[in-house]
Amino acid sequence: MKLLSTKATCNSHGQDSSYFLGWQEYEKNPYDELLNPEGIVQMGLAENQLSFDLLESWLAKNPDVAGFKSDGKSIFRELALFQDYHGLPSFKKALVDFMAEIRGNKVTFDPDHIVLTAGATSANETLMFCLAEQGDAFLLPTPYYPGFDRDLKWRTGVEIVPIQCTSSNNFQITEAALKLAYEDAKKRNLRVKGVLVTNPSNPLGTTMSRSELNLLVDFIKDKNMHLISDEIYSGTVYNSPGFVSIMEILKDRNDLKDCGTNVWDRVHVVYSLSKDLGLPGFRVGAIYSENEVVVAAATKMSSFGLVSSQTQYLLSAMLGDKKFTKNYISENLKRLKRRQRNLVSGLQKAGISCLKTNNAGLFCWVDMRHLLHSNTFEAEMELWKKILYEVRLNISPGSSCHCTEPGWFRMCFANMSEETLNLAMKRLKTFVQESTHDNGCTTKRVQSSRRKSLSNWVFRLSSREHREQEER
Repeated sequence: MKLLSTKATCNSHGQDSSYFLGWQEYEKNPYDELLNPEGIVQMGLAENQLSFDLLESWLAKNPDVAGFKSDGKSIFRELALFQDYHGLPSFKKALVDFMAEIRGNKVTFDPDHIVLTAGATSANETLMFCLAEQGDAFLLPTPYYPGFDRDLKWRTGVEIVPIQCTSSNNFQITEAALKLAYEDAKKRNLRVKGVLVTNPSNPLGTTMSRSELNLLVDFIKDKNMHLISDEIYSGTVYNSPGFVSIMEILKDRNDLKDCGTNVWDRVHVVYSLSKDLGLPGFRVGAIYSENEVVVAAATKMSSFGLVSSQTQYLLSAMLGDKKFTKNYISENLKRLKRRQRNLVSGLQKAGISCLKTNNAGLFCWVDMRHLLHSNTFEAEMELWKKILYEVRLNISPGSSCHCTEPGWFRMCFANMSEETLNLAMKRLKTFVQESTHDNGCTTKRVQSSRRKSLSNWVFRLSSREHREQEER
């Protein structure tokens, strides 16, 4: 008799992806300015550590909140016993107000339509359970966050069908790509239940255009399916064009006001405080939906991953302080913009460029195609391993994000000090210079060998086994 379940013994979690493998190697040899200056610098983790001082300053000014007091009296016992999975009303109100503020108050959110979850990971999985059966499919534009292979598929049994996007138009979604993905799913006998996008995009670090969003709305309207907009990076847009939420598109579309279309009931937003507020350890996520059945079902499911009442109380006070949130949003964007410029400048000095439309997120989508010895994913993995083990930088290869073109990488810039970022760029510049020199010497040797004897021409680069490897 088999003692363990198939789920416990299967290898479908995605932990063997190069995305996670890079983390594992970093943990074996983490960089530390004093204790391990030759260690690996973590550039594969999308954390926002640039504005912790603002949060700590607020906590210092509001000691009663951190001490679980209200009007000077302890409410510890009340919070310790509170376990309603609907959440604290004060926190839900503060959260939806913060979401509206980030979106320039162009849209508002009803706290009765929000479901609290233990991070966006839980929110996305919960929506899969609500909207799809095992074996159904969702369409996702590539490249996409590697964790989706775990979050959306592992426990739900839902399939991901890629919408293949390319660098020819800066990886924007096209009508042709959407239709092709849909037809591919049909050929595989998969029932497509919807489309899921991240806006701003992880890993591209770009915001979606109005035309793309309208295209998606038209598509789900025509196909009678769902649209999930993961907007956990909505507060990290530091350059134009600005962020446009899918809720703003719905609000502006007069053709969707007809109750017969029912599109409002099929659009769902995922949010969390892991990126905009830099609190991944607090495990605060949310689902927003106008669909009352989805809200009711997701609320019941949230009992498997609740946000602690203590966390809700603290954050309801913090987000309810409008003077603080206004200053935090403004200052955080300034810091992100300045840090992104530092990364781009350092890369340029190394002869490396980023996606030109990069205007959001905690990372850049970096073009290293010119450093590949061939236009293959094997060459990408070889370059990635050199950067990981020789340069000692952990970055995420495009293949782990299901990019269709070899040579793209995601580099994070907000989870380290400016000095550490400068060190990383210095290491990378040295590597590129040495690689360029070595390639030049190799080319000369090959040309000389060709002249001597074509039969003796051998140009071989070691190729290791191709194995693919942040909390939200």
